[in-house]
Amino acid sequence: MDKRTILAIVLSLAVIIIYQMFFFKPPVKHPTPPPAKEAEKAKETRLLPPKPTPEVMASVPKTGEEKQVTVETPLYRAVFSSKGAGLVSFKLKKYKKTLDAASESVDIVSLKPGMKYPLGVSFIHSSFDLPDNVFFNPSREKVEVKEKEEKIVFSTIVPGRIKIEKSYIFYPHRYTVDMEIRVTNLSNGPIEQMAVVNWYEYMDPKVERDDYGHTGPIVFHKNEVERPEVGKIKEDKVYGPGVTWGGFESKYFLAAFISPHPSLTHIYVTKAATEDEITVMLKGEKLVIPANQEASLNYRLFLGPKEYNLLKAEGVNLEDAIDFGSWLKWLAMPLLITLNFFNKYINNYGVSIILLTVLIKILFWPLGNKSYKSMKEMQKLQPKLLELREKYKNDKQRLSQETMALYKAHKINPLGGCLPMIIQIPVFFGLYKALLYAIELRHAPFFGWIKDLSAKDPYYITPIVMGVTMFIQQKMTPTGGDPMQQKIMLWMPVIFTFLFLNFPSGLVIYWLFNNIISIGQQIYVNKRHG
Repeated sequence: MDKRTILAIVLSLAVIIIYQMFFFKPPVKHPTPPPAKEAEKAKETRLLPPKPTPEVMASVPKTGEEKQVTVETPLYRAVFSSKGAGLVSFKLKKYKKTLDAASESVDIVSLKPGMKYPLGVSFIHSSFDLPDNVFFNPSREKVEVKEKEEKIVFSTIVPGRIKIEKSYIFYPHRYTVDMEIRVTNLSNGPIEQMAVVNWYEYMDPKVERDDYGHTGPIVFHKNEVERPEVGKIKEDKVYGPGVTWGGFESKYFLAAFISPHPSLTHIYVTKAATEDEITVMLKGEKLVIPANQEASLNYRLFLGPKEYNLLKAEGVNLEDAIDFGSWLKWLAMPLLITLNFFNKYINNYGVSIILLTVLIKILFWPLGNKSYKSMKEMQKLQPKLLELREKYKNDKQRLSQETMALYKAHKINPLGGCLPMIIQIPVFFGLYKALLYAIELRHAPFFGWIKDLSAKDPYYITPIVMGVTMFIQQKMTPTGGDPMQQKIMLWMPVIFTFLFLNFPSGLVIYWLFNNIISIGQQIYVNKRHG
């Protein structure tokens, strides 16, 4: 294989990398339409907004003054409403919307006037339906969670029919909240109840969203993460049974229901006609409650940051909510764990990225040496390869035989310069994913003008310096005698510089120091092998 072929492989790989990074999106899975009879049955049992009977609604506590209940913990400040016992706001104290010191805390809840509150519970396909905006009586109006867990109970009664109690348990150092729905049958006969927990989200069109992250519904269904695109939701999407958890996500934050019985759980995702309101509904098992008896449903809620250790601790694959990809997560997760280990002692993620870059370079140092040495040997053979091309320009088969004989005589593997690079590509992809989606880098400073490693360099200094180091590296890399090849390769730093201008600065720092170490390695190999 001559230098042109190697160059073609390298350029092809570069094109694939760039395409995967910036343009490729996984194909949308379109379920096979069910047969006509099954479609009619599905239409009949489709989850619809509950329509209580006038008799029931006359007894439902739907009037009165709306009360708010405040919950303070070291991690968040939550506000609940007596209307539906739903969640008005859930502000994370450790995370601000912007770098401004006066910036508000990130709120997991996003609503507009007139919308129902998340965590509302409605009863459907039951002995009688009940909506999720009835009034409840809270057991407390203010809770401070300091040393141990605290509990709030919201209760409401439909006289002679049903009593509902919604209990929330809060923990001082966890983003998880336990929710119990207890139903007591006050009638003289058995009743059937099916509870649906709802999460409502307002997709404010004025809010600028991260191009690299998904904002919308997320479902962990049959051990796979599903992320329906909001813009492509034309009708209700149904997942289940087999739903372990589901909810709503942004790039760095997650609100999720965790089901104790995945085999009995479904998730429904719907979009309002205005297309800016999303509802994620978790439908559990149906309860059959004898007269004067009670039954309960229990769910765990996670409302917080997509921090790997926190998500992993839940033990339900909640860490898959971090968008590492199904194939690359096995590389991205260990790299992120290593990055967090370094930062534990250094307390600067920028320096931790540099140390991680050095560690990766050390691991691949032998392969790098082999690659540079092979390229040097190939460069030495260029005059003889050109002679063979000229001599056998009309006999391709003989040219191939003589070329391979020349490689064999000089003990050179024509792919020796490329294979070590190809082996490292998955690691580069894994680190790219780890740095791109790690919340640890959000608003994490490096030094000087770099105040946020998850945002682009505001003055474009690091991508320009990165381009310069890449240019130096290209000039030092052994190449063939074709001037056109050299010109093409020298254009690569320019292309990469423009691509990296808007990259998160944490990624640019990795690539910059990777180039610097590579330059040092090339100098070492050149001196050692003349």
